[in-house]
Amino acid sequence: MNINVQSVHFDADRKLVAFIQEKLEKLTLFNDSIGSAEVILRLDHDGENRENKVVEIRLAVPGNDFFAKRNCKTFEEATVQVVEALRNQVQSSKEKLRSAS
Repeated sequence: MNINVQSVHFDADRKLVAFIQEKLEKLTLFNDSIGSAEVILRLDHDGENRENKVVEIRLAVPGNDFFAKRNCKTFEEATVQVVEALRNQVQSSKEKLRSAS
């Protein structure tokens, strides 16, 4: 899987990028036809609420794309939540394909 990580208005450190790649690689256990992942990391200005770390991930899968976005206090926490949401989308898509055939 080709993983492209973009950080908007800051430089993501290597540990964060490696963490994201590790989590995304696990999704291939559920669908091995995932071609690429587009990851966008952003800091939102939300006043006093400190859940301003935004992670958006779009998975390119033949036939359809999957997308999830989460805001959390840390990029790692947001990444875990986004990957979990994507895993649910991939699994439900695979179940629909099985039941249709």
